[in-house]
Amino acid sequence: MSRHILATGQTFCADASGARIPCAGTGQDAETAPGIPSGADRFRVRGETVLDAATGLTWLRDANAPGFPLAWQEAFDFIEDMNAKELAGNDDWRLPDRRELFSLVSFDAHSPALPPGHPFENVFSGWYWTATNSAMHAAQAWHVHFMGGRMFWGTKTGYELVWPVRGMTDVLPAVSPASPLGVPWPEPRFVPEGGAVRDGLTGLAWTRSADLAPGPVSWEEAFAVAARLNRERHAGLDNWRLPTIRELDSLTDASTHTPALCPGHPFTDTREAYWSSTNSAYEPGWAMCHYLHKGATGVGFKLDRGFHVWAVSDPDPNPPAGLGR
Repeated sequence: MSRHILATGQTFCADASGARIPCAGTGQDAETAPGIPSGADRFRVRGETVLDAATGLTWLRDANAPGFPLAWQEAFDFIEDMNAKELAGNDDWRLPDRRELFSLVSFDAHSPALPPGHPFENVFSGWYWTATNSAMHAAQAWHVHFMGGRMFWGTKTGYELVWPVRGMTDVLPAVSPASPLGVPWPEPRFVPEGGAVRDGLTGLAWTRSADLAPGPVSWEEAFAVAARLNRERHAGLDNWRLPTIRELDSLTDASTHTPALCPGHPFTDTREAYWSSTNSAYEPGWAMCHYLHKGATGVGFKLDRGFHVWAVSDPDPNPPAGLGR
């Protein structure tokens, strides 16, 4: 199991038309189910707050404490006032960073994209602010959309919802090497191992080339590329697969862009947009996609040949010679 990456929660598989299909042999997210499972008792209500047992973070149970959308700076001002009043008995509330807020998303549900049976109240199926600046545009900050689980940036003068958090996590990685929140990044984070690159933070191995088709392909063609890598035992491994959307996001260094990978990374042939193995729960004829230059999460129409293929391999406790941990 990979370290520091939550499972997406997805339990269904779908074909290119969006029809539900059996998962066996598809290679889709719900078949491989990688990542840390959250468990049925993930959210534990504590009065006005909710402890997320999967991450160790505590959230307000009310997902719209201000009662109306705020501009980005107003969000910080609102939370400062919350702390002065010791809302719910605490004075250390803050705006979550992009990885913290994204951790709440379930890719098995939509409108809102939260785990079934969640205890939160007044959840809006729209955009919520994070505390993370866009490295690409200084006037914009990252936000998460709780209708379908997209993550992008928006203009700071726009009006969006605010969902405060408190506490620290020893599960979720920091959003960048310099961030004081989350699990620190090892140095170096990425270590070349022949045709593969080992991620010292998550334990996953990625293909060194980030354009395996090569060129953009459809979603079904992307799975065929991963199958070919296994037949060929690319880099000595035969368990390559299309990554989930959380695994792709785990690569993101939010402090940089074009690509949003830590400087000095060893990958070659990086491209802008990548398929994940995760279906869109909002519209299963689409799949979740990662925009590497921006670090964003969006969706792509499965029949379009508009996204590239990057493959991942699970941590191997007994790697072949030349692929040591």
